[in-house]
Amino acid sequence: MIYLILFILGLSAGSFINVVSLRYRPGEKVLSQRTIGGRSRCSHCGKTLSWYELVPLLSFIVQRGRCRSCGKQLSFQYPVVEMLAGLIFVFVPWRLLNFQFSILNFQLINQLSDYQLLTAVIWIIVFLLFLLLSVVDLRKFVIPDSVNFLLGFLGLVLFGLTYFFNEFDFYSSQFFGHYAFLLGFRENIFVNYFAGFLFGLLFFGAIIFLSRGKAMGLGDLKLAAALGILFGWPEALIIIALSFVLGAIISLSLMAIGRKTMKDMVPFGPFLVLGSSLVFFFGFPLFDAYFNFLNKII
Repeated sequence: MIYLILFILGLSAGSFINVVSLRYRPGEKVLSQRTIGGRSRCSHCGKTLSWYELVPLLSFIVQRGRCRSCGKQLSFQYPVVEMLAGLIFVFVPWRLLNFQFSILNFQLINQLSDYQLLTAVIWIIVFLLFLLLSVVDLRKFVIPDSVNFLLGFLGLVLFGLTYFFNEFDFYSSQFFGHYAFLLGFRENIFVNYFAGFLFGLLFFGAIIFLSRGKAMGLGDLKLAAALGILFGWPEALIIIALSFVLGAIISLSLMAIGRKTMKDMVPFGPFLVLGSSLVFFFGFPLFDAYFNFLNKII
């Protein structure tokens, strides 16, 4: 089945993301000779790894999460990132095909339009970049400019495809359905996507200005602006709202168990990614559940 092939391809992409994220240093390009060049080595003993020690997910399981040379415990980042990348390759197309998982096969590919195929490829790349920036932000407390710029560029490509194939709907959006009409800015595609971009830029710009750069970083601002281009309005609004809700819940939970204090830094990029993922996969059901709840209590 095609989804098995996609999952295996995703595992390989996840292995590449691990290499780049572990070698990346703030201030340099994500894809530099240093981050993608050279053989992989054990982070503990420095031994050059053989090909059979680099098989995504499988090598970690066979070796029981330890280096074959020194026996030290390997980071669980390796299997987690590889698994997430594999799931991205499967579930992003699944979502774009309106959850038609049972018919995700080779016959279905022949029935897909050029727009569906192109957007599926682009959104897979977008979510791989989401995964990369989340890992880097969690490890280094920085979101690489090159990742933000690439996300913005892919947003412009999606915008162009939507415009060229006339896929923009005045009454509904791809992720919120007819509920998107309630929040306006659907006069045309240019107004819609510019509103999403401007909201992300101004909202985070205001936070940075008022907090003098203590509450948010420029990387978060650039990411929010890129998300506005990728999703448009009102998705950008809901993504940012969800990211703050999720950030508050997780941060308070970490403080409650003693893992964080009020003075500790918490990277915000992963929360923006979580908000984006919720909107991408469950945008319409979330809105539908919200309005059904309102109907019951009013």
